[in-house]
Amino acid sequence: MSGGHTHTDHGRPGRTAVRAALIVLGVVAAATAVAMFWLWPGDRPEAQPAGIESAAGTVVAVESEPCPDSGDVTDSPGATPGPSGCGTATIAVEEGPGAGQEVEAPLPAGLNAIEVGVGDDVTLDHFPDEAEGQGSYQIADHQRGTELWVLGAAFALAVVAFGRLRGLTALAGLAVTFAVLLFFVVPAILDGRSPLLVAIVGSVAIMLVVLYLTHGLNTPTTIAVIGTLVSLVLTGLLAAAATGLTHLTGVADENSNYLSLVFGVDMRGLLLASILIGSLGVLDDVTVTQSATVVELAKANPAYGFARLYRAATRIGRSHIASVINTIILAYAGASLPVLILIAAADRPAGQVLTTQVIAQELVRSAVGTIGLIAAVPVTTALAAFVAHRFAGPAPEPDVPADVPGPRPIAAKGAWLEMYETDDEPPAATPRALPGR
Repeated sequence: MSGGHTHTDHGRPGRTAVRAALIVLGVVAAATAVAMFWLWPGDRPEAQPAGIESAAGTVVAVESEPCPDSGDVTDSPGATPGPSGCGTATIAVEEGPGAGQEVEAPLPAGLNAIEVGVGDDVTLDHFPDEAEGQGSYQIADHQRGTELWVLGAAFALAVVAFGRLRGLTALAGLAVTFAVLLFFVVPAILDGRSPLLVAIVGSVAIMLVVLYLTHGLNTPTTIAVIGTLVSLVLTGLLAAAATGLTHLTGVADENSNYLSLVFGVDMRGLLLASILIGSLGVLDDVTVTQSATVVELAKANPAYGFARLYRAATRIGRSHIASVINTIILAYAGASLPVLILIAAADRPAGQVLTTQVIAQELVRSAVGTIGLIAAVPVTTALAAFVAHRFAGPAPEPDVPADVPGPRPIAAKGAWLEMYETDDEPPAATPRALPGR
């Protein structure tokens, strides 16, 4: 057997498949761009009642006074003393109405009031009063900008230090995700657009940009994009069916009720949108992993056919899914932990607890997201295995003449672990240093 084995053009991806994939992705990208232009929001509605202005400043003094007796406290939440007690705070206003002046504001009161002290940076709500001139101020919250910037810088440094160039692209992808959510998805929903349609368009835009930006413009990424797109469609259909069958309205707490009444947001559509966007973050992880796994298996074992590639990668996918499912459930449970504790404290039967709007909504969200995630594994794996098997070409023949005694490699060149056999012994797995490794 001659050592010089010639290869055909099968070693390169088929031009037909590449062209077909690019056409499909081009149509999807163009449709997404047109949909974003059509759904792009106009003027954003006011997020606070008219007449209230925002200001910022620093607490320079706190004057405490005795709190009223319990018998004098009304049922109003604002009449309940806060953690800072009762009294007033003097605040040096730095931004907004009254900048450069010192104003007084009552210490925060109520069940959810914040604790303030001298030196704290706070935000203020200013209520103009034409009769009194300056108007009144109330402490709204702490300023957290500096602390969050420091934490963000530490996060970015950790990502870049570990991921290097890939870490930089991951940060760029994260910036794109936030930009789409903050400048398109949220304003468009507030502007009255269909939450589900906005979420679909926003999710596809995030997927197309972030996956290629993070993982590169190559065949494995293209396979992952197609697998993610198919899984997103399936997740959306399942979410629509599940919320309809369970009669979920999306109004489960005071915040959702406020959005529905004040801004007229379609809360059931918003629930569907949240399921899609929440699933996207885990879907791209699974599809990229499965696509890369199949490609690496095909490179390491060119003799593998479609069935062997699919079975091997699916076994890896099962292990991945098992851990990801637990991650999804724990993430939803952590986000809903205060609600779970409140319901448990009511000591109601489990059947009633699980069927309440709040819990049923999270159960549907978890179940639908998990089913879509599971579907992503066979879809992406089958597509990647087909491409790898169809266009990888035949395995190269061993570069050793048949009449030479001693061990002969029987696996394809380039595998991480080559198989050897001798004339008198059965095949045995023997590690060997490979050229170029």
